[in-house]
Amino acid sequence: MIVFDVKCSKDHVFEGWFSSSAGFEEQVAAGEVACPICGDLKVAKALMAPNVATTKAAGKGVTTTVEAPSAVPAAVSAPDTVMLAKQKEQAGQVMAMMRAVKEHVEQNFDNVGTKFADEAKKIHYGEAEKRNIYGQATKEQAEELLEDGIEFGALPELPKLDG
Repeated sequence: MIVFDVKCSKDHVFEGWFSSSAGFEEQVAAGEVACPICGDLKVAKALMAPNVATTKAAGKGVTTTVEAPSAVPAAVSAPDTVMLAKQKEQAGQVMAMMRAVKEHVEQNFDNVGTKFADEAKKIHYGEAEKRNIYGQATKEQAEELLEDGIEFGALPELPKLDG
């Protein structure tokens, strides 16, 4: 496995793990690599400084270090900056997963709109065919469904994608 920093056309940078450099290229060409922040499929490898460990020269007690090429500036970040960057990356991954779940529901479930609570009850009590549905319910309707022992989940409201 190899890790690459990947950058979308909107300048979002994220990390991706691939079987090889060729595997990365194949997945990009097939449209299988999307930005976790905005969903953009126009991605490319971003510049990254190599992480090379210090080694001891063969039994001579001499320490050698390989540094990043001068064309790639070495990034020195305060711990808070690194933490914020990781949190932003994780938030982007969560956002991408939430978008994928919401898209799956919208493509594969029946939208019953504002009749969600009524239709969920009918399905629960065997008065309507059993199927996957989605729609809207008020807070009061949701509480009533829970009191009746009817399980359901809430889809998150997500910000619109740029472009």
